[in-house]
Amino acid sequence: MAMVAGLVALSLTACGERDSDDNASEPASSAPTTEATSEAPSEQFPDFKACIVSDSGGFDDKSFNQTSYAGLTMAAEDYGVQTAEVESNAPSEFNDNINEMVQQGCNIVTTVGFLLADATEAAAKKNKDVDFAIVDSSYEKPLPNVKGLTFNTAEPSFLAGYLAAAKSETGTVGTFGGVNIPTVTIFMDGFYQGVQKYNEDEGADVQVIGWNPETEEGSFTNDFENKTLGQSTAEEMITQGADVIFPVAGPAGLGGLQAAQDNDVKAIWVDTDGCESAAEYCDVLLTSVVKAMDVAVEQAILESAEGTFTNEPYLGTLENNGVGLAPYGPEADVDDELASKIDELKQQIIDGEITVTVK
Repeated sequence: MAMVAGLVALSLTACGERDSDDNASEPASSAPTTEATSEAPSEQFPDFKACIVSDSGGFDDKSFNQTSYAGLTMAAEDYGVQTAEVESNAPSEFNDNINEMVQQGCNIVTTVGFLLADATEAAAKKNKDVDFAIVDSSYEKPLPNVKGLTFNTAEPSFLAGYLAAAKSETGTVGTFGGVNIPTVTIFMDGFYQGVQKYNEDEGADVQVIGWNPETEEGSFTNDFENKTLGQSTAEEMITQGADVIFPVAGPAGLGGLQAAQDNDVKAIWVDTDGCESAAEYCDVLLTSVVKAMDVAVEQAILESAEGTFTNEPYLGTLENNGVGLAPYGPEADVDDELASKIDELKQQIIDGEITVTVK
């Protein structure tokens, strides 16, 4: 088994109202951007081939596979690299799909997701002349040709939990995951702690259903693809009084957004800005917990092409803009006082005054 280093570490915060035709205010701070910062032409690597392997969610999951894949397309546009990709339909395909990319002459293979850790390490051992980057995982003793791309999503999830508690009218908020693995529960840990911070600050008693950080047990669909399971899980939480839903379940989590929309409650999306990737649900979103996987993937590809690739893991945090909150949704109704409080909490996390803990 691959020894996955404690994913205590993980990636962006742009708090503020979303731009709209309704005179929404500008964000108070900027989320990571993929726009070029210089007019100078980038160095080109036309003989270099960068490849990517998805987990079973596929590259159109409106979540982490899709955002990671964007890093590959950005590298092609910015640096002229050749590309190839393969989608996994089931975990049983991981080994074969990675090997297929190696056989196609890829110079770097990016794998997407904690569940590909063992298959990635095995391929890296056999192909020492190929670089490997893996999103959402790292290793206790990484091989020289493997870089982990991890993101401290507990930090922005803390902000999301505080926001959810502040906006709840019933005094109950809910979260559920796809599978009980560290890259999922890290969101839920941060969310829970943010709610507790709100309770402490405001003398409130907002309850979190769906996750108990002490027992590390909670609500899981045990599936990242089944939207129906996500919807039924969220609906059960809504019947228990939850009026903000925080799904951490990839495409299955879209069912949670559907349930929120059907029942006139709010939700918070993960991995990407849901108002962009799942725009049909933007009206129910307070915000999204996002991580700059596209930027991290493109940077790993560039380092490999330049010959500067190392096995030092990347860790995205609020401080380095690797993780954060997307702009507030158009119907989030976040007033200036609450927005300022979220910004204050963000800075306290960056300064080390607040520590978001992960088991």
